[in-house]
Amino acid sequence: MPIADRHISWTPRHRADSDGAASDAQGLWQAALARTPDRTALFTTMSGEEVPRLSTPESADIDYARDLGFPGQFPYTRGVYPSMYRGKPWTQRQFAGFGTAAETNERFHYLLSHGQHGLSVAFDMPSLMGYDSDDEMSLGEVGREGVAVDTVLDMERLFEGVPLDEVSTSMTINGPAPIILAFYAVMAEQRGIPLAKLSGTIQTDILKEYIAQKEWLFPPDPSMRLVTDMIEFCTKDMPRWHPVSISGYHIREAGSTAAQELAFTLANGFGYVEHAIARGLDVDAFAPRLSFFFNAHIDFFEEVAKLRAARRIWATVMRDKYGAKDPRSLLCRFHCQTAGVSLTWQQPLVNIARTAIEAMAAVMGGCQSLHTNSYDEAIALPTEEAVQIALRTQQVIAEETGVASTIDPLGGSYFVEEMTDRIEAQAYEYFARIEELGGVVEAVKQNFQMREIADASFAWQQEVEAGERRIVGVNAFQVQDEPEVAIHKIDPALEAQQAQRVRDARAGRDEEVAQRSLVALTEAARGDANLMYPLLDCARATCSEGEIVRALREVFGSWTETPVF
Repeated sequence: MPIADRHISWTPRHRADSDGAASDAQGLWQAALARTPDRTALFTTMSGEEVPRLSTPESADIDYARDLGFPGQFPYTRGVYPSMYRGKPWTQRQFAGFGTAAETNERFHYLLSHGQHGLSVAFDMPSLMGYDSDDEMSLGEVGREGVAVDTVLDMERLFEGVPLDEVSTSMTINGPAPIILAFYAVMAEQRGIPLAKLSGTIQTDILKEYIAQKEWLFPPDPSMRLVTDMIEFCTKDMPRWHPVSISGYHIREAGSTAAQELAFTLANGFGYVEHAIARGLDVDAFAPRLSFFFNAHIDFFEEVAKLRAARRIWATVMRDKYGAKDPRSLLCRFHCQTAGVSLTWQQPLVNIARTAIEAMAAVMGGCQSLHTNSYDEAIALPTEEAVQIALRTQQVIAEETGVASTIDPLGGSYFVEEMTDRIEAQAYEYFARIEELGGVVEAVKQNFQMREIADASFAWQQEVEAGERRIVGVNAFQVQDEPEVAIHKIDPALEAQQAQRVRDARAGRDEEVAQRSLVALTEAARGDANLMYPLLDCARATCSEGEIVRALREVFGSWTETPVF
């Protein structure tokens, strides 16, 4: 029969099948499964959670008003803002920092000229650990994995020509965060920019340093005092600044599961909230300035579920446990970065695909800003070509894929909702265990989080080495001859130049004023005053980071953790 002669009803099919029909269909499906066995016995997320063959309405058990709600409304599962990316796209950041402040300043201007929305500063290891560039402990590390910042003069060079009242800045530093914030504030002050106009974030998450990244300066208790000082200072003097970016990123990079990353990160956040309340701050005065930093890993649906669960948990606990009433206090706003540990030095161009998938997960999960890793970062600091591809990855997602056109596009997916509930439940189990240990600081002192992460990391590595967990280019689809990749190299002469800069800074200051400010800082540390104000005085006097750290160590001492085996 010719196609034109066939009679077809164009009426849409009736969607409400009877229960009996659904039951019959399920039986036929299960019978068909018996003839098509699974290709492998391992169907788990990268966190080791079993993945169901098929999720159904019964497995998701969604109460829309209770569990999801609308974007910008409690419990914020579907997003923290009513219009999400239809109103404003996420901030596209690229983490940058190498050599001296002058070299990094050039990279900043390059990124801004290519459409980046905000700046994100990576500091070198001496700066992260509180050493000056001319310290013998800094030898060979100055400017290697980030930018060297020793005094407020370096901060001025770093942001030369950058309109600080227009561009938001993110700074990834924790132990010395109060010192770096003081340098930044004094730099703005010297330019005539009011502190109230500065917008951005400094990481400051010292708890995750003890848990995962291991870059601390002082013992936990005085470190928590400094974090609280920063929260109080920003609440009063820098209202557009986020004084703490509570970070799960490094917890995940250390080998945690998705649920552990979520639980330990939010538990750290609750710890900062409790310390600020104990200081006498009203929760709604400071909580809107807290933000988060999560890892966007390669297991796509698990990552989306983790980010959705984060919003629901934070909103619920802030309202019900800490009595927050301002809706802004309930918002879990977060930056994401694609997973550094997912990058491989084998077949590095494949990392472009990994990063694109991880970036898509962050966007589908509702991030507020995003950094995409460069494909060559498993080998060296990224080249400009690699950075441009990483930035273009975000721009393609934003401009070409259509995923930013609708809010929470995976909301209502039986699988995603089931996984969101499961990760949320695991997080609450960890909260209870941490509370039994006496709170997050006491749990850190007892190495609880570190043991949990170590066990998870070991289990995952065993799967990789057994070939059960396949990684392209590493234990699957290998090639004999790896292609050569251009490497960004740091000029060794920059280290000597930076060391000389810090010596010149000391030589050019009023030494009496500098020493007086350091003594005043030490005396303030013996009491209970907010230390941000004497830190500002030290910055104005061109005191170096290393000098300031030594002044505080006279009172606070240092900290050595008990190893976890």
